[in-house]
Amino acid sequence: MMAYIIRRILYAIPILIGVNILTFLLFFVVNSPDDMARMHLGEKRVTPEAIESWKQERGYDRPLLINSEASGLDRITDTIFFQKSVKLFQFEFGTSDSNRDIGYDISQRMWPSLAIAIPVLVVGLLVNITYALLIAFFRATYIDFWSVVLCVVMMSISGLFYIIGGQYLVSKILHLVPISGYDTGLSAAKFLILPVIIGVIGGIGAGTRWYRTLFLEEINKDYVRTARAKGLSETIVLYRHVLKNAMIPILTGVVVVLPLLFMGSLITESFFGIPGLGSYTIDAINNQDFAVVRAMVFLGSVLYILGLLLTDISYTLVDPRVRLS
Repeated sequence: MMAYIIRRILYAIPILIGVNILTFLLFFVVNSPDDMARMHLGEKRVTPEAIESWKQERGYDRPLLINSEASGLDRITDTIFFQKSVKLFQFEFGTSDSNRDIGYDISQRMWPSLAIAIPVLVVGLLVNITYALLIAFFRATYIDFWSVVLCVVMMSISGLFYIIGGQYLVSKILHLVPISGYDTGLSAAKFLILPVIIGVIGGIGAGTRWYRTLFLEEINKDYVRTARAKGLSETIVLYRHVLKNAMIPILTGVVVVLPLLFMGSLITESFFGIPGLGSYTIDAINNQDFAVVRAMVFLGSVLYILGLLLTDISYTLVDPRVRLS
């Protein structure tokens, strides 16, 4: 097990380097350090001296990838890419281009993101599995048919429709909860109710259809027919046998998203004014803050790889037949 974990961690290093290079190239294809300086200085006519000063303060006064004026390793190490990337792999995110501590911002903004993501995951999982089991119970009936049609329709609707429709109906018409905003402590609950409900509803179509497929696949296996032959009711067969044996793919889907929960939802947080990591990333893109964008992309990649590793490890806990070496 330990050898497997170490091997996967070593595999992750070139992946993270590749993601970092790609993010760097994509950002600087449309921007140069001079363009970034002009935008952040916020003046129509910026002096060359002010631009150079801004670049020196933030480490953008070096060449991008290759320093042709240096010799030896300095040709690579004395560049913007190397200087900025080394600290990322040490999880030192530094300061943003607006001189804010990125690590501190992440530690503060992750809690609003978790306040939305965890309820959406837990409630959505319960709703989707329960609905999928109900459809499986009434398989090959009109309930099954129209439920699948409903799921396909819900999958086809954009998430923006749920957000805008929910804000208009629940907040503007019924005045049940605030349309947007956020507060600390227990007062935040009134701002989180609507985003959580919309997040759950928006995931019912895809989630229920996937779980239904898993359950129907298990229902047609020999052990289920054997359980029915012993006289067990359909309800017991579904909950004690089908659900239990479908836990491996369900666990895969859940575990892989656990590390990504605190990254937040870009669209939801932006529309509801939630100061989470999703809106933090959107604001950084709009402000062309390369330091924040790079840090968030890198952190998201690390968490996704961690999620895949946890998924593989969780297999051994659910299915004794699986062993990692």
